[in-house]
This record gives sequence, structure tokens and C-alpha cells, in this order.
Amino acid sequence: MQDVRSGEGASALPSRAQVVIVGGGVIGCSVAYHLTKLGWTDVVLLERHQLTAGTTWHAAGLVVTGTFSTETTVNMSKYSRDLYKRLGEETGQDTGFRDVGYLQIATDDERVDKLRRVADFVRGFDIDVEEISREEVQKMWPLFETKDVVRGFYTDDDGRANPVDVTMSLAKGARMRGARFIEGVAVTGIQKNNGQVTGVTTNQGDIEAEYVVNCGGMWAREIGRMAGVNVPLHAAEHYYLISEPMGGIHRDLPIVEDPDLYAYFREEVGGKLMIGLFEPVAAPWGMDGIPPEFSFGELPPDWDRMAPYLEIAMNRIPASKDTGIQQLFCGPESFTPDMAPLVGPAPELRNFWVAAGFNSLGIIFGGGAGNILAQWMVDGLPPDDVREIDIDRMVPFQNTANYLRDRTVETVGWQYISWPDLAPATARDARKSPMHDRLAQLGACFGTSAGWEWPNWFAPEGVEPRQEHSWGRANSF
Repeated sequence: MQDVRSGEGASALPSRAQVVIVGGGVIGCSVAYHLTKLGWTDVVLLERHQLTAGTTWHAAGLVVTGTFSTETTVNMSKYSRDLYKRLGEETGQDTGFRDVGYLQIATDDERVDKLRRVADFVRGFDIDVEEISREEVQKMWPLFETKDVVRGFYTDDDGRANPVDVTMSLAKGARMRGARFIEGVAVTGIQKNNGQVTGVTTNQGDIEAEYVVNCGGMWAREIGRMAGVNVPLHAAEHYYLISEPMGGIHRDLPIVEDPDLYAYFREEVGGKLMIGLFEPVAAPWGMDGIPPEFSFGELPPDWDRMAPYLEIAMNRIPASKDTGIQQLFCGPESFTPDMAPLVGPAPELRNFWVAAGFNSLGIIFGGGAGNILAQWMVDGLPPDDVREIDIDRMVPFQNTANYLRDRTVETVGWQYISWPDLAPATARDARKSPMHDRLAQLGACFGTSAGWEWPNWFAPEGVEPRQEHSWGRANSF
């Protein structure tokens, strides 16, 4: 791995900087890149270990746009994809981006309906999603079992990148414009005065700063606590399987997501198969805090818990069942209570900013999120509607250990579970109005907003007040 400290622009720990960024993953490096591009060049990024050492290094590197259903997420993903395509020409450090295409599979009419709606939406942002037949899916991935496939949805311009190369290219671009990257420095405290951040304390000295940006990934909650800032996120086990080399796997196969199997598939270097999982019942990790020495770390895989999900996913590629397994990789990722990132100025502390909690989508959103945050800092206004990602939406009770642990069990699977009016089943009943019991007696089916329980609809007598999700008319109609 390249040592950024040896590159141009590296220096000893400075006594002051306009901006100090805490965390050297793809998000921190993207923020540095975009700030320097806008003219804020007095930027120092501090990384406790080495760049990418937290979760960036083990990301799958998917860079896709055809799956998102809000303007903000579409803009972030599209910006990232287009940036990674051209960034190597600017910096001389290739990102490894390859537009192999992105295919989503639908195995029932409800999923077809959902993916058609998303495809129609993203086409309004010049993202070309093509609906294809079962036969065309089979042609793209000859190894697939397609008897249950109803339709496919294909985005030709999407693809994959190398997460480490993306991060190093962003870092190099920032260094070229004057940013300093210092590894092996741990932030141990946040300095503040009269409600405003004034700098950071590290294990090698203090740095005075006008702005501090928390890009700490899994450690962002801890860094927020140092500053008195609410950053609710929790780590969870996250898995992908790497097979031994198998026939029919080659580097030009498109990335495939099969949400009904909670799985994605792509080629891994050397003719191997990667099967990634977003299981609906996940395992939180790090309940007692993320170890500070955790660097390029792996977790022991829980074969017993994951075997049922792997077996189902392997049904899509029957040949994988007869192929050896090189590794079942388990690495932690951080997830937020509502599966949306935490981005923006902290409401509790002026000039303290956050970009964390990307729910295993840090590579996909990394370029776009860095661009949004940098423009927001420099101009005073974000370039997009940021309501769904603004950290200001979070409230303190969502940062308690029990709440985060309970919710994380469910939210990992939300990558592939998406219904209208989807409400979490876990970590509920935190906030109730004085009318709650009476509303429940009247047959209320409750949803939740900012922790408040509120009635979505009322079931008539003799009908259970339970939401049955559908893309058509739900049972509440």
C-alpha cells in the first residue's frame, strides 16, 4: 500500500489548520479532495493507522446508480460513478473503475413493479435502465438458474472500482492542491470554546482548527461523543463469500443484485465468484466499543448463522455448490437507525461537521457525499436537498447502546427490503403520545417518525392492525 506520508505535501503534525478531517477512509479522502478543489487548501487529514484501514479496504467496490429512489441518493451515486471514471486522468492514480454493467433480478410481480418504478424514476436523471427478459438475463450470466426469473433491469454504464485505488486517487488529488495527510496519529479529544469547535487533541499534540470534520466510520460515534455531538451508528457483521476459481466466471460479467435472495454476485480477480449478503436478521458487533487497534481487521465468520443465507444465494448459481470456498469474509460495517447517511453540520457544536454512517455504501456514495459536504461548508448551503441525510434529523435517544443494537439487527437487510411505508419492527415504542393507548384501543396501526409512534391507519373491528406491504393496494386501502 502506498504511504501517503512519503508523498508530496506530507509534513509533521502542524500546530494549526483551517480544516482537520478525522478518518482516512474513502469518505475522509473525498471530503479533502473536494474542499481543496473548491479552494480550501489548508486541510489536514489525520488517520489513526493507514488510509483505508477501517472498512474501506474490504468494500466490494460496487458503483451503481440504477437502484436508488430519491433525488439525493441518485445524485450522490451518479456523481461518484462519473468522478471515478475520470479521476485517474487528473491524478495519475487509476481508480480501477470498469463499467461492466449492473443487473437487478426480479423473481415475482411485486419486485417487477418496484424495479419498474425505480427505473422510471432514475431515467429522469439520465440513467438508462433497460428492462430485459429472462432469456437476456441468462445470456448475460450463463451460469444462472433463471427458471424463477420474471424480468431483469440492466444499467450499462454502472460497474465496479477498486476501493483502495479510489481512496488513494482522491488523496493524491487533494495532496496535489496542498492538503496534508498524516497517518499514525490518533485523535483523543475535540477542543471547543463557547459552543464552537477550536481544534483537536491527538496522541502527538494539539492542532488548532476552524473546522473539524468527523469521517471516523465505525469510530464516528466515539469521536462524536468526544465533541458532545450525537452520531448514532452501530457496527454489524457483514459478509461475502469468495469461491475458488470456477469455469464461466470472467471479468466482464455484470454485477448482479438478487434482492429476493438478499445477495449480490460479481467476479473476483482470478476467475472467482463473490457472493455478498445483506441478510434480514443481522449480528451487531462492537457493543462494548470498536477496539482502537482494529486495523485491516477481519472477524471470525459465523458459519452456522450464515449457512442458510449462503445456501439460498447459491441456488442462483448451482455450479457454485460444487466449487470450493476460498473464504467466507466477515468484516464490520457501520449502520444507522434509518439506513441513511449522517452528513452535515452538527447542531450541538458550530463548525463541527460529520460525514459517516454510509451503511455499506461508502464507495457508491463517497464521491457524491464529499462533494455535497465540501460545497455545504464552503458556500454555506448544500447543492442538493439533504433532508434525508442531514445529521440534524437524529435525536439523542437513538444513540443509546440498546436502541442501536436492537435496530441494527434489522437495518442491514433493508438494503434489499424496501416497501412503501416500511417501518422498523425493532427498537419501537421509544416515544408515545398521551393518546397512544386510546389510539391503540381504536385499532391503530402505528408507524414511527423520529421515534414517535403515530397511527398510519385504523383497522376496523375484527381486523388485525398489521401492515401487509405491497406496491399495489396495501391492506390498509
